[in-house]
Amino acid sequence: MDKQQVTDTRNRPLRDLRISVIDRCNFRCTYCMPKEIFGDDYPFMTEKELLSFDDIETLARSFTMLGVEKLRITGGEPLLRKDLPALIERLSSLPGIKDTALTTNGVFLVKQAEALKQAGLDRVNISLDAVTEHIFQKMNGRNMKPRAVLNGIEAAQEAGLGVKVNMVVQRGANDEDILPMARYFKEQGVTLRFIEYMDVGTSNGWNFTDVVPKKEIYEKLTGLAPLHPVEDAYFGEVANRYRYDGTDTEVGFISSVSDTFCSSCTRARISADGRLYTCLFAEDGHDLRPFLGDDPDTDGLEDRLSSIWRLRSDRYSEERTEETVRNRRKIEMSYIGG
Repeated sequence: MDKQQVTDTRNRPLRDLRISVIDRCNFRCTYCMPKEIFGDDYPFMTEKELLSFDDIETLARSFTMLGVEKLRITGGEPLLRKDLPALIERLSSLPGIKDTALTTNGVFLVKQAEALKQAGLDRVNISLDAVTEHIFQKMNGRNMKPRAVLNGIEAAQEAGLGVKVNMVVQRGANDEDILPMARYFKEQGVTLRFIEYMDVGTSNGWNFTDVVPKKEIYEKLTGLAPLHPVEDAYFGEVANRYRYDGTDTEVGFISSVSDTFCSSCTRARISADGRLYTCLFAEDGHDLRPFLGDDPDTDGLEDRLSSIWRLRSDRYSEERTEETVRNRRKIEMSYIGG
């Protein structure tokens, strides 16, 4: 099949693919995998249930035939997946792929950053929700200190990877660390992105009152330095970007609650067991395993992917109400990837 650019019912192209490689994580962050639910006896996927590297490569190659240019590896914590650099090498070399990224909590980058860079990884998005020790320890559910993540950030920089830091802001949990985080990463010259706390999944007890909106965070940051807006780098960019006055350092806002970006969403997501989701807030996925295996049906797979995307009409963030939050059963972030 010749390469084609598919669009959905709202004329949104398919450009970005996020692939979860594992549903396990070494953290128990309260907004993603609260330890009260994801306990020691939680039934995570077995190794046999996870997509093989061959399966993942087959999927990624088929998505490139439909217009995907950017790949992001997610989890769970993707660095828990054995031999991940070998997968990165296979994916980053696919024809048409212009950017290969990884979302991680950063702890294992100290040991793996160099190998990931050599394998062809371009950049990492590292989750860090506070630099104040007791706040971060409470949020990650494992008493992990921020220094473990900061070491990972430094290792990624030393390896030559691009680095962005993501902070999910939750009122009453870590909002008092907005300015300490901003000061620290402004001084380090690292892009920090503030993410509004979202109602992904059904286990995090999300409530509108827990959201700290972009406008409130922005006003806090202007106390550090004037902010200058930066033009979008590409169609579908989710972050509103700004540059601190007198520097080249950027700060961004991902405001899925107060300022939705459904109209330009170009992202598809694959779960670790091979289901396709066309929205972060989806209820159901499409099983792609019948097209995979030792003798994959690549023509059938591309036809199926194209059909699913052409029928896509998701716009959950635009439709979000207290009723949908309360009654819609959405897939968990740890399963689908962020």
